[in-house]
Amino acid sequence: MLAAITEARSLGGHRLFLRFDDGTEGIVDLASVVRFEGVFAALRDPAYVAQVTVNRELGTVVWPNGADLCPDVLHARICGAAIPAGSGGAAVA
Repeated sequence: MLAAITEARSLGGHRLFLRFDDGTEGIVDLASVVRFEGVFAALRDPAYVAQVTVNRELGTVVWPNGADLCPDVLHARICGAAIPAGSGGAAVA
């Protein structure tokens, strides 16, 4: 893992503000990161997106249904870097 997420808050719609423990911060639009299917289908609803929390053990964002996202993918999106191999999983759009 490159960096752990230390803060997450909904900005409305599918956008999240994220801060990482390495000082990186920025906005991620979940619509560009996940396919809204399976466990991620609930994220179609912006009100559900707003229920985001940070799981300190995993260093990433989670939702009440157990959905979480790879912090490496989110970090790469914010930095404009290539997504690390093997980090995307089935959810990456």
